[in-house]
Amino acid sequence: MTFSIVGRCPDTGQLGIAISSSSIAVGARCPWVRAGVGAVATQNITLPALGPRILDGLEAPQGEPAAALDRALGADEWRAYRQVTVIDSQGRTAFFSGDEALGLHNAVVGKQCVAAGNLLADREVIDAMVHAFEHSSGMLADRLLSAMHAAMAAGGEAGPVHSAALKVVGEVSWPIVDLRIDWADEDPIGKLDALWQAYRPQMQDYLTRALNPTAAPGYGVPGDE
Repeated sequence: MTFSIVGRCPDTGQLGIAISSSSIAVGARCPWVRAGVGAVATQNITLPALGPRILDGLEAPQGEPAAALDRALGADEWRAYRQVTVIDSQGRTAFFSGDEALGLHNAVVGKQCVAAGNLLADREVIDAMVHAFEHSSGMLADRLLSAMHAAMAAGGEAGPVHSAALKVVGEVSWPIVDLRIDWADEDPIGKLDALWQAYRPQMQDYLTRALNPTAAPGYGVPGDE
């Protein structure tokens, strides 16, 4: 039904998530990021509220992933149906797969990342994601997408995937990357990658435009000078 990876770039401190699912609009419910705090993927039978709760826990004094995850799940009577992964701003990780997680499921911690999935074609799909992330280079978004492509090459889900999302935070309070394919009959990950390749060369311009409009390039639209 869903596979994802949360990761951190040790060079930039960026935190991010890439995720794909057979369900529509996975990016609306499952990926949660907060600049300087952490990234959370809540999936399987999704409770979106777990994302903000865990991030709040990470932001609390002496917050750390395992404790924040345990506290959030402790308030959820249906936790047996959840699958959750967490990474914080220091690269510490935690994960949970409940007893009612769907089909073949797995979660694997790697260096500066943790990946998980359910209703998988093979448990090795998650190992392939971690290996790809650890051995890829470039921006965090590139590495997260490399993991997603590796997942598909290893078999992906037991059925077809239809949606995908990529979300990354950096130094500013809002996501610097927030891209979604809410529905595609085929290859949503490929479409998400193409969207990232189109957005990537403009990303810094939009940051500059927000922080110092006088230094930003124009975009050639009426009234934009």
